[in-house]
Amino acid sequence: MARTKSRGTILGITGRRSAVIGAALLLGGCSYVADDLWPTLAGDEPQPATTRIVVGPSPTEQQAQPTLSPPPEPTPQYVAPQAQPAPAMQPAQMIGATGTFVGAKVGQHASELEALKSSIGNGNARFQQLRLVTEQNAQRYYAIVAAISARLQIGTTPGNPVLVSQWNTAQSELDRILTDIAALNTLANDIAGQSAMSAYLIESITAAYGLSGAVEEDHRQLALIEDEVNRTVVLIDRMLSEIHETIARQTAYVSNERRNLTSLSLSVKNGELFGPPLAARAYTAAVVANAPTRATAGLGFTQGRQPLVVIRFDRPDVPYQQALYSALSETLDRMPTASFDVVAIAPNQGTPAQVALKTNESKRNAEQVFRSLTDMGLPGDRVSISTTTSASVQANEVHIYVR
Repeated sequence: MARTKSRGTILGITGRRSAVIGAALLLGGCSYVADDLWPTLAGDEPQPATTRIVVGPSPTEQQAQPTLSPPPEPTPQYVAPQAQPAPAMQPAQMIGATGTFVGAKVGQHASELEALKSSIGNGNARFQQLRLVTEQNAQRYYAIVAAISARLQIGTTPGNPVLVSQWNTAQSELDRILTDIAALNTLANDIAGQSAMSAYLIESITAAYGLSGAVEEDHRQLALIEDEVNRTVVLIDRMLSEIHETIARQTAYVSNERRNLTSLSLSVKNGELFGPPLAARAYTAAVVANAPTRATAGLGFTQGRQPLVVIRFDRPDVPYQQALYSALSETLDRMPTASFDVVAIAPNQGTPAQVALKTNESKRNAEQVFRSLTDMGLPGDRVSISTTTSASVQANEVHIYVR
């Protein structure tokens, strides 16, 4: 009986719980229907109760300065390997300090190399100074020549003493450039001696490698000295090349200005510059020389006449200008109205083609002599040009006759 009662009690309690749960579900369902299907009778819809939750600042936001995220790591880039610099030479007092016989030779070669480099530095300083002095002399020379030409252009009296004095000053400035050329030649000889010294050092260093009783440090220092000597040889060769180019350029410049001064002296003597350009004079003289009424080609034109000047072009750059000027000056002093015939004579030997080549070369030589005459101040209408061939000459010649 007790078990039955207890079981009934449990069932009764369970039944009551089920009824309560069912009533709750029914009430919830009715409320859902009333809210969603039926309109609200009140004027305003009921507002659901809201609860405000306050969230405090985080520890990061409480900081005075903002915390920034670290930047992304850069992508590694490929870097080409750098060439290692050549090992520098040790101070002179450290070279050859190994105590060996070869080490002593190394110290001796190091001292000789330092002396050679010092001499090269001094030579370069002298070269730059000479170039500066030559430039200044050339500037003064051109200023004087320009002043003389400007005065002659507007006309002046023959033999104006002011222009004569200026001409003499220009001559002195040109002589200074010649002195600079002589100094450059002396410097070139000194640099050539340094080049011989560098060759001796290279031979001595090469021989030192074969000496016995050396340590590795001796050979390492020998290699460094050898590299320095090779670089020094490059500097010497470059300096010698520049010096020789400067000498050749200045020599040609002075030679050309000598001729210009000679022509300018005649202009000062006459008190005016010469008129037509050289190209027009050469063209006129060539037309006159080749005119049918004046056939000057052939040996008949020169037979029985004694040439005033004979220029033999048997080598390049024949120095004939000074002798030609002296002969013309003496002739014009005796015969102020004299004219001159320039005859180009080519050897009549070999094949016809060879004779033609030599004749053309002889013509060019005659034109060169004609330009020299006009540069000396001789008017172009007093000079004629002709060509001929001869079996009695071995090289091209130019004969100048007085008429």
